[in-house]
Amino acid sequence: MGARVSVRQVVIVEDAARMPDLMGSGDEVMREIERAYPSVQILVRGNEITFSGEEADVAAAAGAVEELRSVMAAGVPLTPQVARESVRMLSGARGVVAAAAGAAGAEASARPVSVLSRSILSTRGRTIRPKTEGQAAYVQAIESHTITFGIGPAGTGKTYLAMAQAVAALQAKKVNRIVLTRPAVEAGERLGFLPGGLNEKIDPYLRPLYDALHDMVDPESIPRLMEAGTIEVAPLAYMRGRTLNDAFIILDEAQNTTREQMKMFLTRLGFGSTMVVTGDVTQVDLPGGTQSGLRASREILTGIDDIAICELSAEDVVRHRLVSDIITAYAKADESRGPRGGGQQRRFKEERS
Repeated sequence: MGARVSVRQVVIVEDAARMPDLMGSGDEVMREIERAYPSVQILVRGNEITFSGEEADVAAAAGAVEELRSVMAAGVPLTPQVARESVRMLSGARGVVAAAAGAAGAEASARPVSVLSRSILSTRGRTIRPKTEGQAAYVQAIESHTITFGIGPAGTGKTYLAMAQAVAALQAKKVNRIVLTRPAVEAGERLGFLPGGLNEKIDPYLRPLYDALHDMVDPESIPRLMEAGTIEVAPLAYMRGRTLNDAFIILDEAQNTTREQMKMFLTRLGFGSTMVVTGDVTQVDLPGGTQSGLRASREILTGIDDIAICELSAEDVVRHRLVSDIITAYAKADESRGPRGGGQQRRFKEERS
């Protein structure tokens, strides 16, 4: 075996004032690079970043920092999460290119700056963007298909990104209204034990939709929009017998629909409308023996033109770093229990319209 070559490479940041942003709060961003490339010694002095180690690893680490500079230049604030996702995407792109050297453009298409700098909605002083490659594929699916299924564990942004797309479509006058719905299925508590009338009993089930809505629309305007019917938040049972035209319709927590309820919902689709169905097939709260409508539709509708199925995984979790580890641990435990297990694996299937 030949001796391993040790090299040294220096990256100079011309705008020294941007160094604190590149390093991150408490140097957290650079620490993510160090964690990703433990064999590389990284030394920061002024506006110079020096990488020392084996040639391939040094090139990869320096390339990751250069990519973060591009992401930052595109207006995306750098965080440890952005750094982790950038490294993961770059590693995946290198694997694709190595496996198929003739696949021109594979690396460019997976560049973090092209994914992480994409803007869905600018609202209330901040910009909502996909934060992972899987989320970007999900957003693209919503834009290019009439019906999109977003399936994945908690924290992957399924509902939040769909809501951002809905508000953006309303602002662009692509639709006339937004309809948000979810099944009122108990997870440990029964409706009868909750205080108040029907609206008060249903409200806890719809609250996550209200929370996301308040992040994207001026809270003072929401009552007016709801009174005018421009935004409607209602339990799934209220959808029966309706045809929804020129609307952006989101069904949340779809794993808790029955097969019949899912069929009922999907057939509410009218002209000029977009539907997004979100859920987590590992979090079904239906009574034992009842088949989840989300599971059934994933099997029945795969391959139908203009319907996209986008499956997100623990890699797409954008909550606390531990959430991804928790999801992965539970998935492994479920697999060891037999056929009812099976963790989420990202799969993006789409039929071009």
